[in-house]
Amino acid sequence: MEYSTAARFHDSVTQFKVYEDYLDSKVTPMDLFYLKSRELARKLVEHGHKGTVLSRKEFEEKKAAAQAAEAAKSNSFYSRSRPMTLASAGKELKDNFLKALAEREEANRSGKMTSVIFIRDHNTLGQEVSGYIDYAHRLKTQDFEPYFSGKKRLMPGRSDLCYYNWKTQVSTSNSSPNFEVIYDDPNGLLFKNKRDKKILNVDPLSGPGEDSNRTFLQSDLYIHVVVYDHNIRTV
Repeated sequence: MEYSTAARFHDSVTQFKVYEDYLDSKVTPMDLFYLKSRELARKLVEHGHKGTVLSRKEFEEKKAAAQAAEAAKSNSFYSRSRPMTLASAGKELKDNFLKALAEREEANRSGKMTSVIFIRDHNTLGQEVSGYIDYAHRLKTQDFEPYFSGKKRLMPGRSDLCYYNWKTQVSTSNSSPNFEVIYDDPNGLLFKNKRDKKILNVDPLSGPGEDSNRTFLQSDLYIHVVVYDHNIRTV
């Protein structure tokens, strides 16, 4: 297999520790024979072959760029190979809702899936609230260990995709890194996935949309829970 031009260039600069080593690789035995000096031979190569031999500045810039690219490649490999830490790992989960979150945690953290969670229940003030939560976004911005441990309850808030307090009639909607909220469509509330631009329909009388699934859950923790899973296809 032939190297690409970029690969050959990468090798040509990274194999030399300093610019003088690079110049030495261009010096011929004939140069040394006539000039009797390696230093003079280097200068002849550097100044007499402009256009085909890198200047000191060009060498240092390109060597730095090649080293940066190699470091980025190594970091990317490390990130991919590093095992993912799951908040649900090792937890004994009894409620269907927490089990459903655990089953989807890895896929939402890795970007294979983006799930939207609908919850209706009473808040700490006894007021009935409901809302839609971007699970993948919450996983990135919150520690879910307390939720899986049963120390806290996952509840919708004003910063989530949608929130409504049935007592105070306070209503909010916010797009997230994964979904755009469409609340003025004739078909009702919709969420548009920002990666593949496909629509997630949360109307219980309609299908959830292409590459999406709807799961109704019976939970002892909430009055009403529905999970919408949108699968991200990779080409």
